[in-house]
Amino acid sequence: MEAQLRGGSDAGGVSRYLLHRAKPHLPPWLGWAGTGAAGALGSWRWEASAGAGVGLTASSFILTAVTWWAGKSTGKQRRLHSAVTVALGSGWLTAACLAGPTASPVGDIYLMGGPALALSWNARIVLRHNTDNSGTGGSSDGGLLEKVGLARAQIGAAKVEPNRVTAPLAVVGGEQTNDDVAKALVRIASALDLPASAVRYTPDPGSSRRGELVIVPEDMLAEVVEWEGPSNLGGSIADPLVIGRYDDGAPLLVWLPGDPDAGRNSTHLLIAGGTGSGKGDAALNLQTEILSRRDVIVWFSDPKAFQDFAPLRAGLDWGVEGGTDTEVMVEAVKAAIPDRTRWLGAHGYRQWVPAAALPQNDPAHSCQAGRACGCAGLPFLVAWFEEAANTLRNLGDDAFTGIAQEARSAGISLIVSLQRPSYDQMSTSTRASLPSVIALGCDARDEGFVLPDEVLAAGAHPGAWGNRRPGYCYIVSPGIPEDRYPSPGRTLRFTHNAVPVMEQLTAWAQANGATADPVTAGAATTVAGRAYTGRTSADSKPTPQPTRLRALDGEDTMEPDTGYRDGLLVDPEDAGIDPDTELPDLEEGDDAPIFGQDTGRKPSPEEARRLLDNALAEFEREGRMVVGPKDFMDWCDQHSLSRSWVSKRLKDAALEGRLEATSAAGRWRIVPALAAA
Repeated sequence: MEAQLRGGSDAGGVSRYLLHRAKPHLPPWLGWAGTGAAGALGSWRWEASAGAGVGLTASSFILTAVTWWAGKSTGKQRRLHSAVTVALGSGWLTAACLAGPTASPVGDIYLMGGPALALSWNARIVLRHNTDNSGTGGSSDGGLLEKVGLARAQIGAAKVEPNRVTAPLAVVGGEQTNDDVAKALVRIASALDLPASAVRYTPDPGSSRRGELVIVPEDMLAEVVEWEGPSNLGGSIADPLVIGRYDDGAPLLVWLPGDPDAGRNSTHLLIAGGTGSGKGDAALNLQTEILSRRDVIVWFSDPKAFQDFAPLRAGLDWGVEGGTDTEVMVEAVKAAIPDRTRWLGAHGYRQWVPAAALPQNDPAHSCQAGRACGCAGLPFLVAWFEEAANTLRNLGDDAFTGIAQEARSAGISLIVSLQRPSYDQMSTSTRASLPSVIALGCDARDEGFVLPDEVLAAGAHPGAWGNRRPGYCYIVSPGIPEDRYPSPGRTLRFTHNAVPVMEQLTAWAQANGATADPVTAGAATTVAGRAYTGRTSADSKPTPQPTRLRALDGEDTMEPDTGYRDGLLVDPEDAGIDPDTELPDLEEGDDAPIFGQDTGRKPSPEEARRLLDNALAEFEREGRMVVGPKDFMDWCDQHSLSRSWVSKRLKDAALEGRLEATSAAGRWRIVPALAAA
């Protein structure tokens, strides 16, 4: 019941209630009575005065015109009703002043027409404040929509939640559309004295004039909430990842794998935000949630040398610091996609689900006909490229395109983090293949790069934050209701107090987290060789390896590289030289001029093959699995070989299967020796 219906039931209470209900309807009647009194007073002053008649007639016309002009910002019906009322009232007043208020038919018009005109306004008030809000036939906005240019739009029954009001809205068919509502959101926020991000509109996909208006009166994101630990330690990566909260207090959730039962697709994720927008905290929220799950492994590239992620590095399955190592990781992810897809298909999975990470003891998911195969499970894989602008500059703007287009079906999520995902940094094909985004504060001119147009039209405005509100963000991702897309959220804050908890989480991941399955590990090893080791246990330490010395004939020795031979100091380059051996005969090119010529000699085909094999083996031992001509510059100088000869030999090695071309021009991936054999 309404508040005005509450109160005592005595005579005083009833009188107060009736007076309260009557007050909105009194102004038209007071106007009627006041007009009658003014007519009587004017008759006493100006009866039968020709000059007064001219002045009153002109005043009546001017007052009616001003009323029509002043009503242009209101609805057509209200404007017309007001102008007609003023015209009739001022016309009667003119007649009453000149002929007398009781003269016939002036007095009759007053007694019959005046109450009818007052009652018309009473009826209008009753219709405008219809208490039946079960549909959109009545409006309870108190004139708000008329003020913002949406006159005659109808608001239905509002759903009131803690710090969130949602109401269906329908604009006038044939005159207004959902685009008009989107343009009026800023004015609605101004009328309510709220920030622009507090008012959102979600159009109905089945209508161009209906949708839901969402108003959040209080910004609950102003309070900083610190991260205290993962939300679901030991859960599945298929469960939601909690990385913060919305402005109405609801949890900020993200899903990476798909769910066939819920109809949700697997997704890749873009994290975008300008300097100081809180992108690092957003990444830490997401990474700690991922590492706390039992059935996922993470490959992580960070050209900033793990400045923000050092406490978590030991919990990763594979972590690299950029450059060639990141290039190798990109190639490893590409190699893992077909192998993982093949495994999932052979075991009857159309997409990755948590059951795929378990030992395959179900005959329904077996690669052997009629019986359980017992194969090791396939954990979900997250391939994360932090500060990806660095990688894109080195590898080209389409470095991630193949992964983004193919990896989802292989149980792989690609996460790319960079400040500005514009077309000059990331190819449009890659951007189109990243369906999910965490959009933090950015330059207002970059909003179109990070959020879809329809989300911006619904009220999202990350450019309003810039770097002034770290952690504020919008999230667009499968699993999140579309009306949440324009709702701002804020990630949890990471401070120095979080470091001990992060270290404990890392220890838990080392002891309890998933390890790479044979399929994924095999693909990584095929590409990266010794550069891929997989996650090590918390108490394991790398075993010091003796330094191998390589003689010119390519054979290795196990002697430590001290530089001493028989007590004499020897240059490592000369360590394999036998001082008693005769100098070799001159070969073609040895006596060529040094200056103005292509430096270096041309070795025989047998020696060329041996030298290149030695060089590739050396790179492989060092973990440098992606190479190009520039990597051979020092090596060429050491062996007096020309650059053009190296380029030709690299092509020959590719034909022999020792090298494979990468997506970057002039770069080759070393095929490990065992795989090549």
